Amino acid sequence: MDVMFGRVKKKDAASRTVTLIGKPGCHLCDDARAVIEAVCAETGASWEEKDITRDEELHRAYWEQIPVVLIDGEQHTFWRVDAGRLRRELGA
Repeated sequence: MDVMFGRVKKKDAASRTVTLIGKPGCHLCDDARAVIEAVCAETGASWEEKDITRDEELHRAYWEQIPVVLIDGEQHTFWRVDAGRLRRELGA
């Protein structure tokens, strides 16, 4: 968020990045991916996916919580992704 004249201004959804942290063969990750793809297509936000089996640091941090969803690098949720909550967080 940007601060402008003492007021907090929300970022535009198109300037936000959603990150899905998961692993292959994870059915909850598949469900999360479908929600993220749909919400990002609707809002204009970009998204990326990171595989914990290819990143030791991510594996240590998140292996018990996958799928984990970050927005602009900050944890938003884990296990289940609620489309309405994700939309609201993106400012849509």
